[in-house]
Amino acid sequence: MEMLLITFTCLSVLIVYQIIKKINNYYSWREKINRIPGPSGRFPIIGLSWDIIKVKREDRLRWFHSMANQYKNGIYRTWIGFDPTIHINTPENAEIIFRSTTFIEKSVFYDSMVPWLGQGLVTSSGDKWFRDRKLITPAFHFGILDDFAEVMVEKVAILNERLKEQVELHGNKSFDVFDIIGKCSLDIICETAMGVNVDAQSKNENEYSRAVEELSMQAVNRMVRPWLKFDWIYYRTEMGKKFRAAIEITQTRCTHVIEQKKIERQQKVKTDCQDVDEGIGKAKRRAFLDLLLESSANAVKPWTIEEIREQVDTFMFAGHDTTGALISWALFCLGNDEKVQNSIHQELHEVFGNSSEPVTTKQIPQLKYLDRVIKEVLRMFPSVAVVSRRISEDFQMGRHIIPSGCTVMMQIYQLHRDPRHWPNPSHFDPDRFLPENSKGRHPFSYVPFSGGIRNCIGQRFAIMEIKIVLTEILRKWRVKSRDNHENIKKYNALILRPHEGIFLNLYPRI
Repeated sequence: MEMLLITFTCLSVLIVYQIIKKINNYYSWREKINRIPGPSGRFPIIGLSWDIIKVKREDRLRWFHSMANQYKNGIYRTWIGFDPTIHINTPENAEIIFRSTTFIEKSVFYDSMVPWLGQGLVTSSGDKWFRDRKLITPAFHFGILDDFAEVMVEKVAILNERLKEQVELHGNKSFDVFDIIGKCSLDIICETAMGVNVDAQSKNENEYSRAVEELSMQAVNRMVRPWLKFDWIYYRTEMGKKFRAAIEITQTRCTHVIEQKKIERQQKVKTDCQDVDEGIGKAKRRAFLDLLLESSANAVKPWTIEEIREQVDTFMFAGHDTTGALISWALFCLGNDEKVQNSIHQELHEVFGNSSEPVTTKQIPQLKYLDRVIKEVLRMFPSVAVVSRRISEDFQMGRHIIPSGCTVMMQIYQLHRDPRHWPNPSHFDPDRFLPENSKGRHPFSYVPFSGGIRNCIGQRFAIMEIKIVLTEILRKWRVKSRDNHENIKKYNALILRPHEGIFLNLYPRI
């Protein structure tokens, strides 16, 4: 009995010692983090969560921008619940993370997207990420992108018809183009990613599009509410139920298409892009999904249907709202700058003359000024305003030690508006990207597609889509924006969105 009591006492002491040790380690870790300057939350435990939530959605980006300007060394920290975030606002500091081959694991903020995207390229890390990236990279070869360009041309022709209908409906009044362009982008991504024509532009409502927007909103809502971190709480809330329902819509549709494609491949029907379609000599287009199935079939360890779905869902997420938003922001900028718009129209006339033939991939490289315009739009309105990493070991950043376990967030929106690298940063000026004006600029002062080895694999696809869609719109229309750079309100919900839409007047080009 005495021996049992001694054993129990020793175990109790050991447990208490381990608990005290963990508490001491936590407070020591927290103290290290708090040596980095940053705001204090109004309430304990939840940190800045309440301060963020009480700021109106449309004012939140400006609120963070104002906060960042208070810390002149380009680094500050915040707490959301027990999770610390180190915010990086200068390219010099961002370079340390982007160039690292160690800090490539996505942060806790991406955890809320895992139920939706699984372990696709956006959310995965380590050996899986390296393997998947290697397998997927051939899908973005220039030759493949030419096939995708045909889809883009077809869908933007439909978009121009939709815009014409809106002009006739509204007369001299401005109308919101954000959702209209978003549907065009959805049509493009569905056909290029899955080989499916959803005909979103011909429908007033689209279930998939609504589901993706719902997922984006709810993922951000969860990020700033630490009390919803635990699934058993979150999925009992109204937000959690909406999130789960939206996941069901996107995943069910994607899984059904994958299963159909696999059956086609097993039956050896339409599996090669050189196959002739019903004997009329038309080569079949390959979608991103077809390329994934080919890569998987040739891999040592083929992907499961779930793994393929995760990559397709990721491509759909990354290539839908991001490009649609950027095209809308580009039209907003042009609608505020008649001089820049005139220069684009002059360039379009030089390249196309009076031809009404659609743009081709051979003509796109000739549009040098349009290229600079798009770069400047990406600077001012990066589709993805922040990216973040989970830090796996202590490291030095300037005079600060960043402890292991932190989230480091690169504020791309801030990097692109650093006045040391971008004089008069709120002014729209495509000539910033002339070779003579770009010389000597810090390479990480401009990272619209992130940086380092985890940069966006689909950036060539995105730029090609943006150029084709803008070219075809601007060959037919002049645009005038209702709002200007000073009064437009925007917010970050995984992508940079306008609060009330992008309202334009469109006038036929004569």
